[in-house]
Amino acid sequence: MFTIAEYVKVHDLEEAYVLNQKKTNVIIGGGLWLRLGKKRIQTAIDLSNLGLDEITENEKEFSVGSMATLRQLETHEGIHVYTKGAVKESLRYIVGVQMRNCATVGGSIYGRFGFSDILACLLGMDCEVELYNKGRLPLQEFVKMKKDNDILVQVHIKKTPLETVYLSQRNSSTDFPVVSCSVTKRESGFSAVIGARPSVPVVIADESQILQGNVTEETIADFAKYVQESVSFADNTRASGAYRRQIAGVLVKRGIKQLLGGETVCR
Repeated sequence: MFTIAEYVKVHDLEEAYVLNQKKTNVIIGGGLWLRLGKKRIQTAIDLSNLGLDEITENEKEFSVGSMATLRQLETHEGIHVYTKGAVKESLRYIVGVQMRNCATVGGSIYGRFGFSDILACLLGMDCEVELYNKGRLPLQEFVKMKKDNDILVQVHIKKTPLETVYLSQRNSSTDFPVVSCSVTKRESGFSAVIGARPSVPVVIADESQILQGNVTEETIADFAKYVQESVSFADNTRASGAYRRQIAGVLVKRGIKQLLGGETVCR
């Protein structure tokens, strides 16, 4: 439960940015995570008048407004076709359609939550975030930055030639992931993203070119082991770090095999 002293529906991003510099003020977005904590908000900043709830497409990229909902992202046909179901797969376990109709892309990405399925999925692709103050920068750079009071305006999914899949392990179907994983194949090689460690997702590229050339069961296992050894895992109430490490290796193997023509799990 949270309480609000003042509510402002801003008219432009400059007004929102100025208000957001005060620590007691908050951009409410969908308001879903705010309601889980106890917080007194001096000024609730509403961006719903700024036209940031749309997803547009051109020949180079998809631009997803920060106020677009996860459900809009899930059902966007162009993104579904480009990612061959990976984005839809990363969203379908998030509680239910009702929640995905409320949760915003901006809140899911800007929060940099370790459990964020969509963050782990998008990190496997060529994506940029557009911030009001700092401008555009790669998503992989953004997740490493210290949190501040900037405003996420859009997420840009570039139409870079690549193939990606998303997989996760959960204790129950609508729970947070125990481990999340996206595996991507580019011309330059393979990479994997491991999230719900339970920390912020990390990207592990095949810099040693373990999977270069003829990919075999042995090289797939070697890359999975390399990912396991390159990522730190920790315990929480959902799983131990040792369990997460083991599951991460399994998901990486499955992802590579799926990209190479194995059975798909995307729906």
